[in-house]
Amino acid sequence: MAAAAELLVEGGFDAVRHRAVAERAGLPLASTTYYFDSLDDLVTAAAEQHGLDELARGRARLEELSNAQRSVDAMVELVLEMLLGPPTESDAEAVLLRYERLVATGRRPYLRPLMRKLSGELTALLREILQRSGADVDTKRVEQIVALVDGAVVNALIEINPDPREAARLMLREALA
Repeated sequence: MAAAAELLVEGGFDAVRHRAVAERAGLPLASTTYYFDSLDDLVTAAAEQHGLDELARGRARLEELSNAQRSVDAMVELVLEMLLGPPTESDAEAVLLRYERLVATGRRPYLRPLMRKLSGELTALLREILQRSGADVDTKRVEQIVALVDGAVVNALIEINPDPREAARLMLREALA
């Protein structure tokens, strides 16, 4: 499942194939076809593993936080880290792949229940992070913040903005101020 999740992150849903996962995991092809009856099952396992890994990183980040008032800039960076992942050298590409996966989920109805579940857990985690940081937010406000970031990122990607994270940062800073 870890190998499938890695391929999902690197190349999207089309990269998750029985043969590719087996090669990445160093296992015979029969291993993936034995445990995953269909490609849909394999893709679902990859998406679930990736989502659970992200939530685990977010929970670990939450555990590092004290209950202290944080600046707007500090909260913005925490939210962006939770929604876009940690900044990397190839940040624009990583963000693009992330949103490609989210949009592609719409064409895969079998993933919708899983994605709704993971989204709900992420919203709860973000709410707790923001509350621990001193922000008085409810679930609806967190959903608005997520939608704001998503919209800013997608708009930046459409405009071929070299830094979609910065576009989201500017919008989010204003919304949280």
